[in-house]
Amino acid sequence: MLKTKMEELQLNDFQYDLPDDRIARFPLAQRDQSKLLEYRQGKITHRSFFELPDLLPQNSLLVFNDTKVIPARLHFQRSTGAVIELFLLNPVPVDRLVSEAMQDKNRSIWQCMIGNRKRWKPDEVLTKEIRVGDHTIVVRAQWHDPDQSHIRFEWTPGDESFATILHETGKIPLPPYLNRDVTEADKETYQTVYSRIEGAVAAPTAGLHFTPETFERLVQKGIQTNYLTLHVGAGTFQPIKTTDVRQHAMHTEQVVYSRQNLETLVAHTGPVISVGTTSMRSLESLYWFGLRLLKNEPEPFLLDQKYAYSFSEDELPEKHEAFRAVLDHLQQTEQNQVVAHTGIYCLPGYRFRVVNGLVTNFHQPGSTLILLVAAFIGEAWRTIYSAALENDYRFLSYGDSSLLLP
Repeated sequence: MLKTKMEELQLNDFQYDLPDDRIARFPLAQRDQSKLLEYRQGKITHRSFFELPDLLPQNSLLVFNDTKVIPARLHFQRSTGAVIELFLLNPVPVDRLVSEAMQDKNRSIWQCMIGNRKRWKPDEVLTKEIRVGDHTIVVRAQWHDPDQSHIRFEWTPGDESFATILHETGKIPLPPYLNRDVTEADKETYQTVYSRIEGAVAAPTAGLHFTPETFERLVQKGIQTNYLTLHVGAGTFQPIKTTDVRQHAMHTEQVVYSRQNLETLVAHTGPVISVGTTSMRSLESLYWFGLRLLKNEPEPFLLDQKYAYSFSEDELPEKHEAFRAVLDHLQQTEQNQVVAHTGIYCLPGYRFRVVNGLVTNFHQPGSTLILLVAAFIGEAWRTIYSAALENDYRFLSYGDSSLLLP
């Protein structure tokens, strides 16, 4: 969807009927036993996920998001008995590395969604006690900037990291559509086996199907793997409320690219397969960050939802030129990673610059993720989703998977 093709897109065109009993509320006992719908150049074949390594094109680069879900849902009880829920969104300031904020000692400031907000008085300090090892820690939460929903957390003794505080008192924030309480098992099953960098409030769920055995098979098949980090935000569940989906305000997420990411992408000449929509958004965003550098634009690592639709095709470089611009920036600034923020919005008409294939679950009707899938494979998304419903696939975060190769 370049600047000459900004056609209206109606939300109703991206809806489908998802019966409640098709939502997978719990995972399978074995991750790689889920179903896998293979869509290859218009043909649909029904597989099992453990077959994935055999189905990937030769010389593929498989790109994963190694973010780790944090126990981002905290509950404090007022003296009246009312419970205030604090749902962590991002550290303050917004450009601060999430992994850095997780190591805070004594205090940490976060933007939050606040449940029961009206009952929390402006000068009221919420407190709770937690046990860490053989000692008690008092955790306090108070308003830091009410207008921005910034909350200051403090704890004494302050020797433990904020990550430790969260793990002792927070709950894993399951998607709201699961409509159930968190279980002890969710602490493990709602993480990918390769999760590493803490900071997400939702899992990159396409990766939940991978097992150590899957990775062994990828090595045997000569499939190269690479890891970047996008911290999935709560905005991923934000419904589209506008009739014309172009008017939806897209959320922004923090993404971290390493020098090794760039070196791998610059050198790679085969297909790039994204594991999940977050990896796809990260890879496509990287192209536009490179373009911003090539054009010497201010704030090159901040991408809004409209930027990718601002150019004619003849104005745009090849992907390796864009990647090289980011790698050159790292070398010139003597950095080993780039911290960026992306609000990229992939709508039908968007031309994908980087990704050739996508491993992904089945998404909610009328969501930004459905729009991304429709942008990638066109109207075939309806045929694929109908086939999945007819063949008893399980949907959403804990559901089955698909391999999309247009």
